[in-house]
Amino acid sequence: MSNKRFIRINPEIYQHPFDRNALTSLEKMPGLSFLMKKVNEYGIDRILRLQTLGSQFKVTPTNFPNLYNIFSETCNILDVTPLPELYLAPGMGQISTYTIGVDKPIISINLEAMEWLTNEELYFVLGHELIRVKNKYIVYQQMAQVMPTIKALISNTTLGLGGIASNGLELALVNWIVMSKFTADRSGLLACQNLEVAITALMKLGGLPAEYLTEDTINDFEEQARSFMKDNLDNISQVTKIFSFVEFRLPWVVMRMAELFKWVDSGDYQSLLDTGKLPEKAADVPLSKDLSEESSDDSSEWDFLSKL
Repeated sequence: MSNKRFIRINPEIYQHPFDRNALTSLEKMPGLSFLMKKVNEYGIDRILRLQTLGSQFKVTPTNFPNLYNIFSETCNILDVTPLPELYLAPGMGQISTYTIGVDKPIISINLEAMEWLTNEELYFVLGHELIRVKNKYIVYQQMAQVMPTIKALISNTTLGLGGIASNGLELALVNWIVMSKFTADRSGLLACQNLEVAITALMKLGGLPAEYLTEDTINDFEEQARSFMKDNLDNISQVTKIFSFVEFRLPWVVMRMAELFKWVDSGDYQSLLDTGKLPEKAADVPLSKDLSEESSDDSSEWDFLSKL
């Protein structure tokens, strides 16, 4: 595959503004440092790594050469070095992927991902995961993954986490998890460099088997996503955001496709693909200011979590 490589490009260039704003709100939350301390005390990073190493197949050039080569090439395209480890998880009836490991990153995809996705779609899905390594926010991803266990452990030993949860830390965390998917999808598109591939990959991530991916279903999905674009996410009420995003493990594929269409329609994706830079209208503005303005000056909408 001869896709363009993005060497030494700061991933903040294509970070979605909702991701940035939700991350800012999360990092303002009282109790975050306490929770990170507890995660370290309980050795969550080591536990998750041990679970993966002890139950999944490590992907190498010899046992799964096609998957390994696609993974290696995706890392090259996105300039991810050194290569994380890649593991193959058992089947579970749907496509599943995740990234763990703050110091030694591991990407896991399950059997359905390997079997159901085309080679091109694998570039998208792997690119989606690799941005988590490149942005170095895996610690927050792991917090969300083990939050129920951590809450139980701390509630049995201290009075601390009850207050943390009531102040909205958990809501801020899962809100950021959902918003970070928008940036991850941009990374996936930069890896596969084909919007039609991104569309079918997201449809499969939403649970639709390949045999149902007809021209009509694809067109209807695109129409549904573009219709969703009209519901400006900035203007959705705070209560709706809270109750919707608490279930962060939902694939949210229509919403994600809508946000990906917005990025493509803006011209930023094509500019990055052609020149490795944002258009002049964006490049003339300092990076942080540009991304803030891209969110329609509604960053205060994402500060509501810190007031809970």
